Amino acid sequence: FRAHGARRIVLATNVAETSLTVPGIHYVVDTGLARVNRYSYRNKVEQLQIEKVSRASANQRAGRCGRVAAGVAIRLYDEDDYNARPQYTDPEILRSSLAHVILRMKALRIGDVEDFPFLEAPTPRMITDGYQLLAELGAVDAQKQLTPVGWQLAKFPIDPRIARMIIAAKQESCLREVLIIASALSVQDPRDRPFDKSEAADRAHAQFADAKSDFMSYLMLWDFFDESIKHKQSNRKLAQQLAELFLSQRRMREWRDIHGQLASLTAELGLQANEKPATEDQIHRALLAGLLGNIGFKNEEGEYLGARGIKFMIFPGSGLRKAQPKWVMAGELVDTARL
Repeated sequence: FRAHGARRIVLATNVAETSLTVPGIHYVVDTGLARVNRYSYRNKVEQLQIEKVSRASANQRAGRCGRVAAGVAIRLYDEDDYNARPQYTDPEILRSSLAHVILRMKALRIGDVEDFPFLEAPTPRMITDGYQLLAELGAVDAQKQLTPVGWQLAKFPIDPRIARMIIAAKQESCLREVLIIASALSVQDPRDRPFDKSEAADRAHAQFADAKSDFMSYLMLWDFFDESIKHKQSNRKLAQQLAELFLSQRRMREWRDIHGQLASLTAELGLQANEKPATEDQIHRALLAGLLGNIGFKNEEGEYLGARGIKFMIFPGSGLRKAQPKWVMAGELVDTARL
């Protein structure tokens, strides 16, 4: 950001479209593409796929140059392609699961989602999908009214599926452990796995791996970071140690922040953490309350057959990738090159 006479080359994701202005940029090279997170109500999975950006986004990208002097924008696609694109990017409400929106609207008593005057109204299929997920979690009854569980879930500012795990954890006497896992599932995975260093990263992460469950590996990773902080290492030493283990310091701290917020909220709701360590069965039963739709059974082709007839594979960075167990419970289903 400092002014200087040397050549400046900035490589950026589409975060730079609107929220970043670097002085002295005279040229912009625009691929016309972006990774877009989109929820599929048909398969009930998150899709992270490369899509063409809208004309509005393309114009924002061009606007990164020429702010203090004349600039040049080079688009790696032709004018006909540009003119055929939609004018604006789809709003997030049309690309997301509506379960949390419906839950919050019910709790605030501001009417039914079907009748609310949204600027961009979601489709009836998306609304139906939101209600189906809430019914799966036991948050709404047959009349689409909030149940006692639903009222509790509405108090959590996180994905209802993760909040459901926390409610179940109190019944299973494993709240301390599930709070750690739930907060980990609420942030981006703190374990870095660079494409060109994937094997080195897997070796570094092996010390936190659990032979039966990736969820349990979060607990080992938490204990490691907790001990590192207690030993009062300098920030520089801690950052160096985390970098050697392919762990993101920023995301580790974000994980601790989310955990602190959830711990405070559960205390306000009168949910007491267990003093006696919980068993793996107790923890996984609590997690299952929020992940009923993410169960998979391995078929003869080596894929996993999930709910609604979907087929998926285990993520390459998972500790269970080689074990290929007969049954799995996935924390998340994401459609990238494959599911």
